[in-house]
Parts: sequence; structure tokens; C-alpha cells
Amino acid sequence: MSSPSMTEKYAGLQGKAEEVWKVTWIKRGRGIIGTIFYYLVILSLAFVFIYPLLYMVSKSLMRPEDVADATIQWIPKEFSLRNYSIALKEINFWPGLLNSSIISFGSAFLQVISCSIVGYGFARYRFPGQALFLAMVVFTFLVPPQTIVVPLFTFFLDLGWVNTHLPFVVPALLGHGLKGSLFVLIFIQFYRTLPNVLEEAARIDGAGAFRTYWMIMFPLAKPAMLVVFLFSVVWHWNDLFEPNMYLLVPEYFNLAQNMAFFNGNANLELQQAASSVSTGTLGMAPTLQNQIMAGVMLTILPVLILYMFTQRYFVESVERSGIAGE
Repeated sequence: MSSPSMTEKYAGLQGKAEEVWKVTWIKRGRGIIGTIFYYLVILSLAFVFIYPLLYMVSKSLMRPEDVADATIQWIPKEFSLRNYSIALKEINFWPGLLNSSIISFGSAFLQVISCSIVGYGFARYRFPGQALFLAMVVFTFLVPPQTIVVPLFTFFLDLGWVNTHLPFVVPALLGHGLKGSLFVLIFIQFYRTLPNVLEEAARIDGAGAFRTYWMIMFPLAKPAMLVVFLFSVVWHWNDLFEPNMYLLVPEYFNLAQNMAFFNGNANLELQQAASSVSTGTLGMAPTLQNQIMAGVMLTILPVLILYMFTQRYFVESVERSGIAGE
């Protein structure tokens, strides 16, 4: 048999090159399509979560006539900051901010310390009745606070803690408070991932149990501490049920309570104003939606600022599960 000519070899190589080129571009096309689909899904989910914030910002910058105008949806004819100046006064912003900060940041700081101690004890030590006590911790997490609010209110009333910040701060100091059992479980899970050689080395150096925890184990729990701290701040900041039970004097109201009262009064004023408007001009009824949205933005603004400065560390803390294997 005669050997293939140079032309035939070249044609064969060219055909193989074209085939490889087609396969490569098919793979690249699939990768591009997959990337586009991935970003479309992510952007769609992001829009679902960011839409309420965009809506609040848009409405809070509108004048009353822009809110009542059906032709204006997002961009007002004229931007106005007057709603924020009104909302600052209506929600009693600065005293409410102080009360919210004491309740949220004070409780969060105490829960980080107390829940960390409790979680470390459950994670690293064995003692009689451990399973029973852990079950009780889980049980406090499963029981809704609404079911025990009456005995709690009576208990705090007898102690003279009603209309003070003590019903929020003292339970946090004792490893409980709002979502305290969940924070204990977070610390338990984190401390279980740390290697035992750290404690063994500390014992060899003569460190006791508490010194080992405070000097070695507690500093290593920064990822869990940041997660617990942010969750505790946000949940305390947004909570309205317990403050309505224990804070009955406006002097101690937090921002969420002030915002709820402002919203209720605004809706009452709108109903009264709408009832006085004739049927033919009902579409021109006054609205306070722009002021309400401005009040909501002022209420959540401190938490947004906190997250802006800590979101990088928060994401890293969620991803980290402790020290890698020994």
C-alpha cells in the first residue's frame, strides 16, 4: 500500500483541528450560557430582597403630591428631604436610638460572653445530666415566648423591672434572653470543631479550666462571636413584642415602638382625612406614606450602617467552621 501524500496528511490534520476547534467553542458556549444563567438567577434573587429597600428610598424622597400621582412610580418630579426632618420628630429618633442601642448592643455584648461560656461547657466537658440540660436548652428555643409572657411579666413586675432595660439585659447576662438558646447551640457547634491539643497543651503549662477558656479558646471563637453579635443586635433591634410587654412609658420606647406608634397615628389621620373628602375627589386624598417610609428608613439605618462595615467579616465568619484538622 502506498503511503498517504502530504496533501492528504494536511487535510487530515486540518479536519482534526476543525473538530477540536468546534468542541472547544461548544464547551465555551455552554460555559458562557451557564454563567449568564447563574448571574440571572443571582440578580433576580437580589432584586427580590433589595426591592423593598429601593421602594422605601423612592417613596421617602417624594412629596405628597408625587405619592398621590399615579403616573409617578419610582422617580419623583422633585426630590425632598422634608419627610426625614418630619420623621425625626415624629418617631422621637434620638431618645429612641439611645434606648434601642442600650437594648440591642448591651444584650448582644452580654450574650456573646455568657452564651460562649455555656456553649464551651457543653462542647468540651462531660458532666452528670448533660443530655438533660442540653435538652432543656433546646426546649427553651422551641417554646414560643408568647406562651410564657404572662408569668414573665408578673415576675419582672414583682422585681420592679417593668419600664426599665433590665428584662432584656439581665437574661442576656445569664446566657438566655432573645434567641439565647440558639446562640448557645452555635457556640457548642463551633467549640466542638477546635482541636483538643490546645487544651492539653494549656493543662501541661498549668492553666486551669477557666484560664484555658478565657486565654486560648475564647479568642479563637471570633467567627462565632461575630455571627452571634450581629444576629443578636438585629433581632433585638427589630423586636417589638417584648418591648411592648415591658416598656410601657414613652420615655423608654425604642425606635421600633416609636415607629409603630407613628404608623398607627398616620393611618388614623389618613382615615379621618379620607372620610372628609368627597367622592369626586377621592383620588386626591392626602397621604403620609412618604413620611412613614422616611421613618422606616431612619429606623433601619443604624443596622444597615453596622452591616456595611461588618459584612465582609460576617461572610468570612459564616464560612469558617474552626481550625482545620490536627
